[in-house]
Order: sequence, then C-alpha cells, then structure tokens
Amino acid sequence: FNLAGLKASVLIIPNPKLRNVFRERTAGFLSTPCAFGMAAMEAAFRHGDPWLRDLISYLEGNLQFLREFITARIPAIRVMPIEGTYLVWLDCRDLGLDDRQLRTFMRKKAKVGLDDGYIFGSGGSGFQRINIACPRSTLEEGLCRIEAALAGEQGGPAGIEGGDL
Repeated sequence: FNLAGLKASVLIIPNPKLRNVFRERTAGFLSTPCAFGMAAMEAAFRHGDPWLRDLISYLEGNLQFLREFITARIPAIRVMPIEGTYLVWLDCRDLGLDDRQLRTFMRKKAKVGLDDGYIFGSGGSGFQRINIACPRSTLEEGLCRIEAALAGEQGGPAGIEGGDL
C-alpha cells in the first residue's frame, strides 16, 4: 500500500527470512516518511474506503476508455492486460519504430510523455507505459495527440528521426 508522491507506504513481509533479506538489501536506501505523508496514510486507513471505491471505479472507467479509444482509433497500438495497477503497457511494435524513434515520436511529434518500455529491460522494447490515474479529459487529450500525430501530413510515423535516449 502506498500514497504515490507522499513518501508514505506500508510493506508487509510475513516471512521472517524474506523480511531480513529485505532489510539488509535496503539498509540506507529507504527514507523516513514525512509528517504529512503519515497524516495522509492515517486518514486513508481510517476514512478511505469510500474514496478507494470511487477511485477504483474511476480507474476502471479510464481503462475501459483507453481500450475502446485505442481499439477504435489507433489499431496499430495494442493495450496489454493490466496487473493490478494504474500503469498500462501499450504495445507499439506495429508502428515499426525502434526505441529511439518511438521515444522521439511520442515526445516530439505526439507531445506526450509516456514511460519508455526499454528502460525496464529488453522485453520492454517497442512498448510505452501510460498512467491512467488522471482526469479522463487528460487521458483523452493525450490519446488524441497520439492519434493526430499518427495521422499527420507524413501519413504516420515514417521518417521519424531518432532522438536522444
């Protein structure tokens, strides 16, 4: 459990052996939570059930919107099944761009800042990761930018030069 951006989280490791391994490997790397983060976490535990239900419902709606938009309007990109998070993998390999070109296309032509899949290892090559924990209007704007960039006067991403990785 965590509250993104507040440096407040709870990690439960029931297995004592694994817990000790975790402590050893993270010694000196984990920071102490701030007072604001602790207060927010306490409020979330005490009063957060309605908010959490609403958040999950909203995220499910955003995921459905993403899937429908991509399927109907950007068929060269595929939405991958999620794994319990608001970060969704987009398979962009059918665009025919290498990682450098894909990064340049998304940032320079579509003007969206997604996570490059290759930074997570070679299996992420050709993928982008999108955060759907945002207002639906923001998600829609980003998707429309990608759609418009793909339909640009060049007829798509052909001719994209590689930028800096």
